[in-house]
Amino acid sequence: MEETQLQPKIGALVVGQSPRSEVDEEFQRLVKGSAQLLLKGALDDFSRAELDSFKPVSDDDALFTRLPNGDGISLSKKQVVLHGAEKLADLKSSGVDVVIMLCTGVFPEWQDFKGVLFPSRTLASMVKGCMPTGKICVFAPLPRQCANTKLRWEEKGYEVVSLPLLPNATREEAMSAAEAAALHDLDLIILDCISYTNETKRIIRETAAVPVILGISSAIRCALEMVE
Repeated sequence: MEETQLQPKIGALVVGQSPRSEVDEEFQRLVKGSAQLLLKGALDDFSRAELDSFKPVSDDDALFTRLPNGDGISLSKKQVVLHGAEKLADLKSSGVDVVIMLCTGVFPEWQDFKGVLFPSRTLASMVKGCMPTGKICVFAPLPRQCANTKLRWEEKGYEVVSLPLLPNATREEAMSAAEAAALHDLDLIILDCISYTNETKRIIRETAAVPVILGISSAIRCALEMVE
């Protein structure tokens, strides 16, 4: 009798709250039933009023996420780090095979969490592997994030244009952003936020006629490589 092989489990932490239908949809699109997802939110224990009070205190402190109802919200990174550490530890001890921090931001406070994949690293490594140098456009959700985003990718050796685009943008807004990006004679476009979707990637790629790398899919593919 053949032994039943258990599916690997991937744990993931979003900066806001779970569940996240678009995260689950992208996960299922990529894994095709080969792995299970255990998703938690760094701020799962808080009310909407409390979330609204967690406003960023500076540009460096600003994170964007979607809530379970689809609303977009800007949150304080300090609050995410403060309350999310326990959730990250819970995921690591829950029996999953690997954990992903589902945010492309940099979290130096959590670097001691061994075995956690940070998209800020996996995305940068994928881009570097695909195109070591060149001119890129990096989309960030909020205008206040663009300066830091530009600097972060310039430090990796690229000529960078950074433009704002809300992950909740309409098709028309995404097309307009792609047209603005295409004016810069780019080699590559990066959607540098986990909340961007594969549909937005498709719209931007078709409009700008430039290859596009999506933050969430690059993170999930890396996790799959670790467990399959």
